[in-house]
Amino acid sequence: MNSTIFITGASSGFGKAIAAKFAQNNYRLILTGRREELLMDYAAELNTEYGVEVFILNFDVRDKHEVSRSVNSLPDNWKNIDILVNNAGLAAGLDLIQEGSIDDWDQMIDTNVKGLLYVTRAIVSLMIKNQKGHILNVGSTAAKYVYEKGNVYCATKFAVDALSQAMRIDLLRDHIKVTAVHPGAAETEFSTVRLKGDQEKAKAVYKGYQPLHAEDIADAVYYCATCPPHVCISEMVITPTAQANPFYIDRK
Repeated sequence: MNSTIFITGASSGFGKAIAAKFAQNNYRLILTGRREELLMDYAAELNTEYGVEVFILNFDVRDKHEVSRSVNSLPDNWKNIDILVNNAGLAAGLDLIQEGSIDDWDQMIDTNVKGLLYVTRAIVSLMIKNQKGHILNVGSTAAKYVYEKGNVYCATKFAVDALSQAMRIDLLRDHIKVTAVHPGAAETEFSTVRLKGDQEKAKAVYKGYQPLHAEDIADAVYYCATCPPHVCISEMVITPTAQANPFYIDRK
């Protein structure tokens, strides 16, 4: 049987590109997300183009009961999960901390931290039974640097970085690899979501330089996931050539 990959937030951005990359290489896909119609359409597209098996789970990672029910509902022949990509995440708002929206804070913490934990807890027990597996957590350069108005978003990505290190330690005895992939500026829905749908402001974030594409991150995830069994990439920080870190971008 071909290897199986479980991807959260698979209806757009990094998750969608990661699904395509692994489909091209004949993996079985479990795609999850909140937008069921988009997932169904994309599953049909991948099946038609690459002939791969695709299973859809429609849930919100913030709801621990939904996560548990959805994972438990997998047929037995889909429970042998080789790779988990914790991709679901977002930034909400861009405010000074004294002006921040508590609703935005809750959304980011519940999605980026608690959601990652809920999904990992549900999937890792299946991996432990097999004494193998690979968890890849999509973080951000915001896990390495705090910037003005980044406050809670940065805190959640620092948490992803810390949890990735903790998982690597705790799951060492079970032969499970853990990798944190930290992208820099990448042109996806990220800024549009963060800026509450303001397309003009979102476009300005990437003006004057070539940002990363979702496919660049998909390539990195695939590389990490296909290293030899004795090799684990613990973390990878990826930026466009024009970006040194969140503070230094060469805009022409």
